[in-house]
Amino acid sequence: MRRWPYTFAVVVAVAITVAAVASSWWLGLPLKDPEGFLGPAYVRLPLLAFLFFAAGIVPSAIKRAGIKKLPSGVVLAVKEEWSFKRVGYIATGLITFYACYVSYRNLKSYLPVYRDNILFDRELLDFDYWLAFGNHPALVMHEWLGTDLTAHVLSFAYIAYLPLIPITLGAFLVLNRDLSIGAWYATALGLNWVLGTLSYYALPTVGPAFQQPQLFTELSTTDVTALQQSLFRNRVDVLTDPWASERIHGVAGFASLHTSVTFTAALFMERTGQRLVLRIAAWVFFLLTLAATVYFGWHYIADLIGGVAIGWLSVSLGAWASGNRGRRRRWLRRRSSDRPASLMENTSDAGAAPNPGSSPA
Repeated sequence: MRRWPYTFAVVVAVAITVAAVASSWWLGLPLKDPEGFLGPAYVRLPLLAFLFFAAGIVPSAIKRAGIKKLPSGVVLAVKEEWSFKRVGYIATGLITFYACYVSYRNLKSYLPVYRDNILFDRELLDFDYWLAFGNHPALVMHEWLGTDLTAHVLSFAYIAYLPLIPITLGAFLVLNRDLSIGAWYATALGLNWVLGTLSYYALPTVGPAFQQPQLFTELSTTDVTALQQSLFRNRVDVLTDPWASERIHGVAGFASLHTSVTFTAALFMERTGQRLVLRIAAWVFFLLTLAATVYFGWHYIADLIGGVAIGWLSVSLGAWASGNRGRRRRWLRRRSSDRPASLMENTSDAGAAPNPGSSPA
C-alpha cells in the first residue's frame, strides 16, 4: 500500500460498486446517476477533472511565462511538473471517489425496498428527548436562535457542503506535490460513503423533519426547505412503486454523513498540518453543519454521534492505507525543533515520503 497509496481505495471502490451492481440486478432496479440535473456523468466528470487540472496548471504557467505567453507557459508547466504518474494518481482519486459516491447513493435508494420501510425513528426521538431533558433539541434551538436570520445562515452553510467537498478533494489531489496526501483524503471520503451505507442499513431512519414535520413549520423558507420538499416528493414517488419511479430515494438519517464528511475534512486538515486559517475555517464549517442538521430536523443527536465516529474512523483508516499513519506526530515534532521552515518545506518530492507541512492553499 505504501508503494501505491490508492490500493485500499480501489479495493473499497470496487467492493461497493459490486454491491450496488449486484443489488440493481437482484432487485430489478436500474442504477441511476444521482446528480443528473448537472448533465450526464460522461460530460460532467471530464469537465470537473479538466477544471481541477486547470487549477493546478494555469497559475504555474502564468508564473513561468506571464499571461501573454500562457500557451507556452502551459507547455512548460506540463513538461516540468505533470508526469504520467501524477496524472494517474489524480485520476484514480477522482474515479474512486465518484464510484463510491454513486454506489452509495444507489444503495441508499434501494434501502426502502430491502428493509421494507422498517424505521427506528421513535427510539432515536426518545433518546433526543432524554438528552434534552424532555425537550426536542430542534425546538430548543429555534427558541434560542430564532427562526428567521439563523435559518438563512444555517441553510447557506448546509447547502454549501454540496460543492465544497468535491472542491476540497480536487485541491488536495491537484495542488499537493506529495501525492499520498490526495490519496489519504480520497480514501477517507470514499470510506464515508461506504460506512454511511452500512449505518443506513443497520439502523434505518428518516429523521425528525420527515417523521414530525409539524415541528419545523415556523422556520423561514430557505433553500433547505426546497431541498426537503424535493426529497419528500422523491421518497413518496419511490415508495409508491420503486420499479416505476425514475427518481432516486435520498432520505436516510443514521448516521449523518453531512456530519461525518465535514468532520473528516476538518480532522484531515488538522492531521496534515494545514495553514491555521484553513484549519479554523474547516472546524467552523463543521460546527455550522452540525448545528444545521439539528436545527432543520435532518438528524437526531445519535446521528451526529455516529457521523463523528464514521469521520474519525475514515481519516484513521485512510492514513493507515495511504502510508500516512503518524503524520501528525511527526509534524508536531518537527515544528518543535529549531530547524528553519525553509528546510522543512523542501523535504519531500512528488510521490516521495509525506511532507507534513504541505498545503493545497
